[in-house]
Amino acid sequence: MTYPDPDEGTGFSAVKHASEGEDLLMVSALEHYSYCARQCALIHREQTFDENLYTLRGRASHERVDRESTAVEDGLRAERALPIWSLRLGLVGKADLVQFHGETPYPVEYKYGPHSGGRHADLQLCGQAMCLEEMTGQAVPKGAVFIVSKRRRREVAFTPQLRRRVETATEAIRRLLKAEGLPAPVADARCKRCSLRDSCLPEAIVATGRARLLYSQLFKPEVEP
Repeated sequence: MTYPDPDEGTGFSAVKHASEGEDLLMVSALEHYSYCARQCALIHREQTFDENLYTLRGRASHERVDRESTAVEDGLRAERALPIWSLRLGLVGKADLVQFHGETPYPVEYKYGPHSGGRHADLQLCGQAMCLEEMTGQAVPKGAVFIVSKRRRREVAFTPQLRRRVETATEAIRRLLKAEGLPAPVADARCKRCSLRDSCLPEAIVATGRARLLYSQLFKPEVEP
């Protein structure tokens, strides 16, 4: 199977042309948005990215899949770091691994960490599948999330409901990146695992907001009758 040549007006250049006047979105933004809208805005609008233990380990685990290559593995053609795009959705990115069961693409997304690989990763994986369908003309009914720390693969079915979530999230992210200001921090259990915690300062911002609210309630200005 061959893929469109960007020099012939297709591929990434075609996405850029088709989306002229509209910002392109990275497929990875789907997972970031699903996890936390503020995190998504910090990464994809403010270009903020910090490291923690999980991101460092994840970066190390991606060293192999981040190198573009084609090979036959376990009897299947395997494409690593495969560039993907969707003209319809305005998405671009790279798939960690795409195995081909005959002509049918089967995307595999690598995740590291005890809390990775959940529904947020499913959204990103489904976005990859929708890109591959547009690129190849082949239906992509399922794929898998590979949890590196557990050496376990979890299969994901790309249901109509999950596909609708991808389309809804794509529209929401585009609005988010064009909006003024940042979404409010969630300041919950997600923040403890987020590499952007020091940049986001969720607890401090929430505490400041609560203090202002308390001040406004305790010290209301007198109103002239």
